[in-house]
Amino acid sequence: MSDSNGLLLASLAIAPLAILGIVLLRSRPNWREGVSVLASIALFAVNIGIYHSLQQGATLSWRSGEILPGLRLELAVEPLGALFALIASFLWLVTVVYAVGYMRGHGEQNQTRFYAFFALSIGCVMGVAFSGNLLTLFLFYEMLSLSTWPLVVHAGNDKARHGGRVYLGVLLGTSIVFFLPAIILTWWSTGSLSFVPGGLFPENTDPRLLSALLVLFVFGVGKAAMMPFHRWLPAAMVAPTPVSALLHAVAVVKAGVFSLVKIGVYVFGLDQLAAVDSREWLLYLAGFTLLAASIVAMQKDNLKARLAYSTVSQLAYVTLGVLLAVPDGVTGSGLHIAMHAFGKITLFFCAGAILVASHKTEVSQLRGLGRQMPFTMAAFLLASLSIAGLPPTGGTWSKWFLMLGTLDTGALVLTAALVVSSLLNIVYLTLIPVRAFWRFDGADEAAAPTEVREAPLACCLAIGVTTAICVALFLFPQPLYELVAQIPLGGG
Repeated sequence: MSDSNGLLLASLAIAPLAILGIVLLRSRPNWREGVSVLASIALFAVNIGIYHSLQQGATLSWRSGEILPGLRLELAVEPLGALFALIASFLWLVTVVYAVGYMRGHGEQNQTRFYAFFALSIGCVMGVAFSGNLLTLFLFYEMLSLSTWPLVVHAGNDKARHGGRVYLGVLLGTSIVFFLPAIILTWWSTGSLSFVPGGLFPENTDPRLLSALLVLFVFGVGKAAMMPFHRWLPAAMVAPTPVSALLHAVAVVKAGVFSLVKIGVYVFGLDQLAAVDSREWLLYLAGFTLLAASIVAMQKDNLKARLAYSTVSQLAYVTLGVLLAVPDGVTGSGLHIAMHAFGKITLFFCAGAILVASHKTEVSQLRGLGRQMPFTMAAFLLASLSIAGLPPTGGTWSKWFLMLGTLDTGALVLTAALVVSSLLNIVYLTLIPVRAFWRFDGADEAAAPTEVREAPLACCLAIGVTTAICVALFLFPQPLYELVAQIPLGGG
């Protein structure tokens, strides 16, 4: 086994080893959380090594023995997976640091279980990122659903259990009804489940089969939250804020849209995808989703619910980008996976900090809070700008390429949808910190609390890091762009 392939296997082994340490040290919280931090640092270092090996032209892959004739588990590194793994492993580190402050500051129970399943979830994400065929992707995709369910129901109350039922019901239901049949039909029609640059299907494949398969894959990957299979995401907001950050930025939803991009590029290929009949109405469904979810978000007073529907909208951007079936669209999708990850995790970190420090959960309660929590609300403003796609934040570039993709295809209605959605982002996100800093009038000003009380230091440290990266990705997007540009599109 080469050293590079050893790194690939190590990326999957670190999380199980971390779980062992977390459980063994459950009675010593500082050591237990230290294991999580060290494991996340080790995983990020391994993924940096994988990235460098990829840049040097190394081929990193692994194959199991046959499970059934012709069916194997396969791992392989390609640019999109390397990007996803780097983002997830780095944000694991940041989220663990944040969680130390949040879980202790909020007095959460069952913290050992939380850190153990958090590590397991990241291990599953590595399997998704480095999957070499549809069978491996499906296996780790389902393991991710199951490993995050205990985190969703962490509180253990009736509301949490109901949210967990919706979460697991939608995700497993879409997988069984749509995703698994799509994989079986792909195997039946091609005799292979491998990811192939340029696509897996031969040119003479029945167009009706391809059209049906695209529908099955888009709805089957329920973690992408395409309407009407999006309800699991708002339902999961009953979880602690670090879990919400995991769901929205690090693992679950990103595994969904990552899977759709990978299927579009490596199963269909852009040339063949562009000719699929069902692609056009799915494109407009993505456009409807990003607008409708934005409108719903505007009406939500609960801060986490508003952020949840914002995520539904932003995921549709990624889905739309790959369905455009042009290089600019795929570039925009790849970049948006990264840009949204850092913007949205910052917003959830801020929401958790607000809860810990001020016990406020509703948007209507936040007016004037900028005086008490200026650091948190300033970070919320910058992250909101990134989600809206405005300078000086990284979201500017992903939305730039998505816009170019719609113009490349002449889909001006979708161009308009992206513009309107971005304007709605400004209304339902950016106005929150603006109002938090807004000057009070008369008696309100006299009564307004002025004592600064930020969240615990660990929370603020994590918020500072992710906010700084939102800005850095605007100033220095080139490394990220160059990695996304290496995705083999096979034409288009």
